[in-house]
Amino acid sequence: MNTAAWRAGAALALALAVTAPAAAQDAPAGATPATTAEHRATASALPPEGTRDAEDSTRGFLATRAEPVILNAAGKPVWNLDAYAFVTGPAPATVNPSLWRHMSHLKHHGLYQVTPNLWQVRGFDVSNMTVIRGATGWIVIDPLTSVEAAKAALDLVNQTLGARPVSAVLYSHSHGDHFGGVRGVVDEAEVKAGRVPVIAPKGFMEEATSENVMAGPAMQRRAAYQFGTGLAPGATGQMGSGIGKGLSVGTLSLIPPTDTIAATGETRVVDGVSLEFQIVSGTEAPAEFNVFVKPEKTFLAAEIATCSLHNILTPRGAKVRDARAWAHYLDEAAVRYAPQSEAVISSHCWPIFGKAEGTAWLSAQRDNYRWLHDQTVRRMNRGETMAEIAEALEAAPPAVNGKEWSTRGYYGTISHNAKAIYQFYLGWYDAVPANLHPYPPAERAKKLVEALGGQERTLALAENAFAGGDYRWASDLAQNLVFAAPDNTKAKALLAQSYEQQGYQAESAIWRNQFLSAANDLRRGRAESSAAQSNDMIAAISTQELLDSAATLFAPEKPGARNFSIAIEIPDRGETATLEVGEEVMIGRAGVLPDKPAVTIRGPRRALLALMFVKMPAAAVAKMPGITIEGDLATLQSLIDNLDPLPHGFDIVVP
Repeated sequence: MNTAAWRAGAALALALAVTAPAAAQDAPAGATPATTAEHRATASALPPEGTRDAEDSTRGFLATRAEPVILNAAGKPVWNLDAYAFVTGPAPATVNPSLWRHMSHLKHHGLYQVTPNLWQVRGFDVSNMTVIRGATGWIVIDPLTSVEAAKAALDLVNQTLGARPVSAVLYSHSHGDHFGGVRGVVDEAEVKAGRVPVIAPKGFMEEATSENVMAGPAMQRRAAYQFGTGLAPGATGQMGSGIGKGLSVGTLSLIPPTDTIAATGETRVVDGVSLEFQIVSGTEAPAEFNVFVKPEKTFLAAEIATCSLHNILTPRGAKVRDARAWAHYLDEAAVRYAPQSEAVISSHCWPIFGKAEGTAWLSAQRDNYRWLHDQTVRRMNRGETMAEIAEALEAAPPAVNGKEWSTRGYYGTISHNAKAIYQFYLGWYDAVPANLHPYPPAERAKKLVEALGGQERTLALAENAFAGGDYRWASDLAQNLVFAAPDNTKAKALLAQSYEQQGYQAESAIWRNQFLSAANDLRRGRAESSAAQSNDMIAAISTQELLDSAATLFAPEKPGARNFSIAIEIPDRGETATLEVGEEVMIGRAGVLPDKPAVTIRGPRRALLALMFVKMPAAAVAKMPGITIEGDLATLQSLIDNLDPLPHGFDIVVP
């Protein structure tokens, strides 16, 4: 799960979780009779309850923090362990009963013993920290998202099990919730001195620093919907993320790995502990490995197997993942590693205990992804569109979903994933020419509302659909009306109500978040983002990637100087670069200098960041310590004026 793009608005959500009652949203409606009936139908089709999840999610509990709120150095909260303590007893009418049950297991927090020398800290973030006793210290796998949460987790380990140094760190994959807290568990000086290895899959640094650079602003805004960062946890609000609670909002850090794993079967003896790796890159993350801890007979499935169906394409946006490869890697894990493992653990959720149980669990997950892939492709090759395929598969899910809780869609969904697999092979276009060149949303909405008989008629149709419990159609009609007439308050109110009921009905936590976030925006307006990028992440991003990202801000329609080049010298990094500004594009070249630059900038890379991304005036940058600018300042200022400011959010449910 990628976290670099999540963080907009998360501090607000945490403050609500810490200071407000669970249900303190602005005037949410209750569940309608149609939603209550939908919940009854859902409950009747759920797997048999059994006791495995209830037992496994609490098995091995040793201790937790006495103070549930984790603070940063400034005394502000970054995490609340008890934010979901309200999840107890029967499900309220405003929460899908399956999701409520799921959150009743995810809400637990503390230090848990898995095997004699292996533990997990769970519930201190959206992800888990795994800790292995080495010969001299703790081997830490996946140090959570934030420095503060990771430090609190390690403090709990040391207080409970006896203080030891961290002897090694492993990043299972290239998403921030699996490396961001590293400075909370180890000093970089120890790493640079060679005393603490940091091990990651091959390609980790490139993927950890690049996924959110180009599409960061759009992904960040969409992530606010996916994770409900403006919603407080509660029966009418946020219900976690489906594979964890929420997201800690402390300091994201990164220490580059000192060793990488390239192939399945590679082994390392780390602080006396023998580890074997399975490379699963290209599935949940573009750089990812699983770990078989040989002496503990424990297999870490990282994030390719958790307590939920995952996302083949995340709603926040990302490159589409390979469902077929995902199923193959799960099959390899079920055949090669699970039969040797007394426990199968994940970087989210709770463990599965027993060789037979772990093998069956991985096999069920494998079958789920294989079914999704094969049935999507089968129908795709019969000419069905992505929407038709998604609807058909959602209506007739695989039999395993009625038997195994962990294959259900608490995070990813059958509908969304079927469309993603279609996109993986064929792209967004369904070959229907009417969809090849449609009108953009606002213009189409105006024409549609006019064709339906005007605003009042469209609103009446939407109200009738809502009254009949058809919230999907009510939302479709009302959303078009809002795009056609943004000032129509009745349409906005009805759209919020229809989204709200779909949120209450959703089994997927992140579908719930998206519906309720949309309703929240319609009622209260969009909150401005104040997210800041991690200094460690900025330092890790290559200069070429920064130049390419800056080029996406260039607005050629603005008047200004053209056809010139800028020389960039970065002595502290031993780097040079060129920015070439043409009529319509800006080209960045790392490692070269232009022959006749109009401007030469010399100094630390923060000068480049200040100019390109903060849009600091050229004259002000020239006065920064350690920076010299030679040449035509007016030309440089013209370029700065031609760059769009970094977006701080945009509207989604209104035009």
